[in-house]
Amino acid sequence: MNILANDGISDTGVNALKKFGFNISTINVAQEQLVEHINQNSIDGLLVRSATTVRKDLIDSCPNLKLIGRGGVGMDNIDVDYARKKNIHVINTPASSSASVAELVFAHLYGGVRFLYDSNRSMPLEGETNFKGLKKSYSKGIELRGKTLGIVGFGRIGQEVAKIGLGVGMKVIACDNHQKETTINLNFYNNKSVSFKIKTISKNEVLKHADFITLHVPAQKEYVIDKKEFALMKNGSVLINAARGGIINEVALVAALDSGKLLFAALDTFENEPKPEIQLLMHPNISLTPHIGAATNEAQERIGEELASQINNLLNK
Repeated sequence: MNILANDGISDTGVNALKKFGFNISTINVAQEQLVEHINQNSIDGLLVRSATTVRKDLIDSCPNLKLIGRGGVGMDNIDVDYARKKNIHVINTPASSSASVAELVFAHLYGGVRFLYDSNRSMPLEGETNFKGLKKSYSKGIELRGKTLGIVGFGRIGQEVAKIGLGVGMKVIACDNHQKETTINLNFYNNKSVSFKIKTISKNEVLKHADFITLHVPAQKEYVIDKKEFALMKNGSVLINAARGGIINEVALVAALDSGKLLFAALDTFENEPKPEIQLLMHPNISLTPHIGAATNEAQERIGEELASQINNLLNK
């Protein structure tokens, strides 16, 4: 059987698929040429990440397609229900990248509270001529220890974020539509572990009491954070989105930053990808990354292994 990993897959994943007897191609085919390539090369399984979309028209045009795999968590770039109605397997890798996304959240947090997102822009320009001035500008850093971390969406990724927050010494509060109480286990290098029980509360309570708010929810039809949500937040609070684009009203976000309601924001995902709004890209109080939450070597290896295992179980029967 032939598998096309159109957005790439780790060498670990390639080797595992070959070991299971699959022919694996990692050529990147342009979206508009994908249907023709799939049909001409008798592709049985299509693997994507976030760049390639798999909509109804592609599914209808590729009658021999047996499996669609998403290397990651969110599957909003795939018409999942329609594909399954056509008896096509649709899989993803929800557990593989959770820790990587959580670490990116804290990379943004630590960089934000010490103004690294801005000082990395200013030091190359002014470091030689205005060193003392920059030092004064960035001298009011904030420690995370003892602060309240609010997590909106307490699934796998949210819980990984909680682990780091607890390890740092933060108070963790969370909201979730499905989780009422969760036990968070912190495992340390010397085989010791500590457990914390966290009961979820309402989203409004999280927004009111958190110093730092991080979003970990799937794509929504409406904004999760809009004007009324910003109004609930503490003055000088921080908002991080490493989940999906379109869950924050970005116009309201810029207004909250400009008014001083938010100290800073961190964005890994955007409403208009791959062309984020220039007001976000140029804003001095936003820490920016180009949707790289799962983009670590370790996560990609886990994703490749998990995809290969699922494909083998589904197609090699």
